[in-house]
Amino acid sequence: MNKGTLFYFLIAYLAFCLVACSGTSKKADVVLETKHFLWKVSDENSSVWVLGSLHLADSTLYPLAPVIDSAFTHADELAVELNMNDDDVVKEVGEQSARRGELAEGTLRDLLPEDMWYFIDSLCTSWNISATMFEKMRPWLAATTLSSYAFMQTGLSADYGVDYVLMDRAAMDGKAIVGLETVEEQINALADTTESDSAGIYYLKTTLREISELDSMVVNLLRAWKTGNDALLRRLMKEDDEEDSLSQDSKFKEEHEQRVFVNRNSKMAESIASFLREDRNVFVVVGVAHLALEKDNVIDALKQRGLKVERF
Repeated sequence: MNKGTLFYFLIAYLAFCLVACSGTSKKADVVLETKHFLWKVSDENSSVWVLGSLHLADSTLYPLAPVIDSAFTHADELAVELNMNDDDVVKEVGEQSARRGELAEGTLRDLLPEDMWYFIDSLCTSWNISATMFEKMRPWLAATTLSSYAFMQTGLSADYGVDYVLMDRAAMDGKAIVGLETVEEQINALADTTESDSAGIYYLKTTLREISELDSMVVNLLRAWKTGNDALLRRLMKEDDEEDSLSQDSKFKEEHEQRVFVNRNSKMAESIASFLREDRNVFVVVGVAHLALEKDNVIDALKQRGLKVERF
């Protein structure tokens, strides 16, 4: 399977972190020069490092900042959402996505409002691919796949994704790679759990809205990650909240974010806490949105457990 297609399901949620720059205050510049999406989490006798990843990126992210590189070098293990260096995991992602993402009857074109399908068709034409590849996909899988294609059109690649780069380094260095989640857990977070596909259509509509603004947003995504600007990452999420709160989609949004972020963030925090209890020297990499959300994020969950958390 190509790394750039059916892979980490949070790719689509990178768009939540794409935000326009606002202002050029000197105070903001000072913060941007000194912070990364990197935290050291400690208990009484051990510590682990937690880094926020962009699953798709470009070469401008490298080399990594010395503090990140040093922390990774001295770790014994690397923990990621899914170990995509494991061929069995990659195979399962493809199999489960195909099985759970296929429409039982009818086509996606029949399921969607006419304007949504025409937008998909026009995107495919501009990307020189056939829209027919989406006709038997459930909306959630179509959204994930379209998002992946859209990011790659901007020049981003999974080959430069922070977690992928570090997985390759870990393999070369002989470090163990630990998966924080199962394939089933990740797909459960994204796939509509109802038979109506209503939540999936909401997700697809949101994805198409984000794709239409993607080119200008990608520049700011990369800038935000390089400079550790979590306020920048949050801004678009707030704008989306305002837009969706005025629509009938607010219920779908809340349910979707509960599955994709809140539930998973709690589980990730518990896994990190268990590494500390076991005195394991682990470098943890998860999607940056899991760490930078304004509430219910992994970092806050670790603080609530009484752990010492320092940002670098």
